[in-house]
Amino acid sequence: MTNKKREKLISKYQLQEQIPRHIGIIMDGNGRWAQNKHLPRIAGHRAGAESVRTIVRLCGELGVQALTLYAFSMENWRRPNQEVQFLMRLLKKYLRQELKELNRNNVRLKTIGKIQLLPNSVQQELHYATQQTAHNKGLTLVLALSYSARVDLIDAFKKIEAEVQKGTLRAETINEPTIQNFLSTAELPEVDLIIRTSGEMRVSNFLLWELAYAELYFTPTLWPDFREQELIQSIQAFQCRNRRFGGLKNVRGVQ
Repeated sequence: MTNKKREKLISKYQLQEQIPRHIGIIMDGNGRWAQNKHLPRIAGHRAGAESVRTIVRLCGELGVQALTLYAFSMENWRRPNQEVQFLMRLLKKYLRQELKELNRNNVRLKTIGKIQLLPNSVQQELHYATQQTAHNKGLTLVLALSYSARVDLIDAFKKIEAEVQKGTLRAETINEPTIQNFLSTAELPEVDLIIRTSGEMRVSNFLLWELAYAELYFTPTLWPDFREQELIQSIQAFQCRNRRFGGLKNVRGVQ
């Protein structure tokens, strides 16, 4: 995406220049979407994959630096085995079908979460897609898979403790940047905007440390219906917020 094309999109959608650097999305509502249409839940997941494709493309075109999608939580393992197996197959299919598109659009793929808990075939597909897109310099697409923010924090604390035990880190020097550097999201920009679809108003163990100063946007739109206009509306709402970061100065959108 050239700067000229980006500027045309920003003008078309009447956006300000300051686009969120990092957007996190809790993609909720696939099951209810299917239920409303008297379809099996798997139909909702298929439709949700189309929304993923649309939102990844538009975020890249708008110049978003990172997009983290809550694709499969640790808690999702409790779902019926048939549904979990379908989600794993859908993930493999998405990775295979979209790899060329990701490279064409300069998108780099990254994963966070307990990837080792996924089926071996899915792990292999993720590893291949990650390798094949590692050179891309545009949007970083982060798939949170078998992910728990609490577990990520626990893992970070364990790594910090190990460094202290080795003598490479002094306990009295541990601060916020130290913890951030040991999280799975360490290399990503600060999260500016968290979106949750389907009308639920909770963060469900997603990026708990990272969303400390993020703007939260809740929409009743079910994920399979969340497309270009819904993303634009969420960014417009973000750009109207006064971001003080605990201070008194009003900051519109991104600093």
